[in-house]
Amino acid sequence: MIIDRRFMLVIAALAFVALACQATSPSGNPTSPDTAIPKAEVLFDDDFSDSNSGWDDIQDEEGITGYRDGGYRILINKTDWYFWSTPGKNFSDVVIEVVATKTSGPDNNEFGIVCRYTDENNFYIFSISSDGYYGISKFVNGDQSGVGMDDMQFNDKVIKLGTATNKLRATCNSDNLKLEVNGEVLADVKDANLTSGDVGLIASTFDEVGVNILFDDFVVTKP
Repeated sequence: MIIDRRFMLVIAALAFVALACQATSPSGNPTSPDTAIPKAEVLFDDDFSDSNSGWDDIQDEEGITGYRDGGYRILINKTDWYFWSTPGKNFSDVVIEVVATKTSGPDNNEFGIVCRYTDENNFYIFSISSDGYYGISKFVNGDQSGVGMDDMQFNDKVIKLGTATNKLRATCNSDNLKLEVNGEVLADVKDANLTSGDVGLIASTFDEVGVNILFDDFVVTKP
């Protein structure tokens, strides 16, 4: 049975590159350099191999936000709690991509991408869960609400469940907010509350601790 999930009102204290493809003409022959599809301009990227690239690296009894196992890990040992981290950048219109894997913990979780983060009370969240839910939400002046939806939505055909790896893509372009998962658009909405800020990663628990997400290949490009 599918149960709608409400967006949570909780705040934690912790603070592409496009794959190069050979374009072809309608005849099947390679196009000339003048007509090749341009690559997106990369504004920031991180494979988390350098532990000095600007993200938090914190470990205590509540969990981990830090460089681990060739990626960036968020582990949460507290119920109904968000952990997030940002690299200290400032952008307005961006496309953000990351791959994310739940390595352990409950499937009843939430994890994804942060956009237009100005402080702990103001930012957008583009998220999925390991049991097939997705959504776009926002914190504005400390209050969380869904964007274009009251509840997180369910799609276990696109979202890979359990410990499978998912590729997330979030677009913040003017007032357009779009969430894509594994190449499929799941949400495409409008909101103009937040216009610029940092980018980042986020995860949360609900009623079980131990949510353990490993992120990698974080890329920010121009829309």
